[in-house]
Amino acid sequence: MKRFALIGAAGYIAPRHMKAIKETGNNLLAAMDRCDSVGIIDSYFPDAHFFTEFERFDRHIDKLRRNGDKIDYVSICSPNYLHDAHIRWALKSGADAICEKPLVLNPWNVDALEEIEKESGKRVYNILQLRLHPSIIALKEKVQKELEENPDKIYDIDLTYLTSRGKWYFISWKGDEKKSGGIATNIGIHFYDMLTWIFGDVEENIVHLKTVYANAGFLKLKHANVKWFLSVIYDYIPDEIKAKAQRTYRSITVDGEEIEFSGGFTDLHTKSYEEIIKGNGFGLKEAKKSIEIVSTIRHLEPVGLKGEYHPFCKKVISE
Repeated sequence: MKRFALIGAAGYIAPRHMKAIKETGNNLLAAMDRCDSVGIIDSYFPDAHFFTEFERFDRHIDKLRRNGDKIDYVSICSPNYLHDAHIRWALKSGADAICEKPLVLNPWNVDALEEIEKESGKRVYNILQLRLHPSIIALKEKVQKELEENPDKIYDIDLTYLTSRGKWYFISWKGDEKKSGGIATNIGIHFYDMLTWIFGDVEENIVHLKTVYANAGFLKLKHANVKWFLSVIYDYIPDEIKAKAQRTYRSITVDGEEIEFSGGFTDLHTKSYEEIIKGNGFGLKEAKKSIEIVSTIRHLEPVGLKGEYHPFCKKVISE
C-alpha cells in the first residue's frame, strides 16, 4: 500500500484524486488546503490529517519521514501557478509528484524540474487522462494505420469546447491569467496534448481572438490543420444544448466526422493512478509539448479573422 499526501483538497478536481487513491488500494495520510471546506475527505479517508497552513503540513510530512512512514506520492491539485513550487517541494521531500493539468505554466519550468528530478531521484507525473480514453485511443490507432498507408495525409479538425462558468470564475484565481495561464491553459491544455499526441508536432500557432471569455486560433500540426474555439460563458452554448438544460458542449470533428468521447471520463483518474504506480505514467517529456503551445498562445497577439478560423469567431467578433 502506497502512502499519499494531497495539496489542494478543497478544489473541484481533488475528489477524483481521492477516489483514485482509494480505488487503487492506497492510503491518504495527510491533506492540505487554505480553505477548510473539505468534508468530501470523509467519503474516502476520514482518518487523514488535514492542515490549512503549509508550514504545519510540511512539518507533519517531515515527521512521518523521520518516523519511517515516508510519503510515497504527493498529489497536487492546487491553483495552476503554484504547481511548480509544490512539485519541487514534493521531490525535495522524497516523494514522487502527481500533478493535475497544466503541470506548470511555462516550458522553462519543465526544464528546471528535470534537473530536480535528477538531483532527487524522484519522478514527476502529469494527469493526461485523455490519452487513456477508449475513443481517443481508437482514434490514434485509426490515424496511425491511415498514415502508414498515406504518410503525407493532412486531417482537417474542428475543436470546440464550451464549459460555462458563473461569475465566481472571474473573481477566483482561475480568472487571473497570471495565476491560471488563461482560458487556453486552464481548459484547453488537455486537448492540445491529445491532438499533438495523435497528429504530431506543431508547425504553426496562430491566435484569432483572445478575450476574457473566449480564445480561438489555428494550429498547424504535422498531420492536421486544427481550428479551435474555447469559452467559459453560457452565451455561446448551442441552442439545442441549452434546451437540454446542459451547460457544457464539447465537439471534435476529424475530416467532418464527429469523434464521440462525451462519456467514459469517470474512471480515467483511477486508470492514470494505476499506470503511475506501475511506473508507466506520463512525465515531464510528455507534458512539455502542450505547455509550449499554451505558453505561445498566451504571448501571441490575436490576428482577427485571417486565414483558417473557427466559425464561432464570427459570432464573437460581431458582438
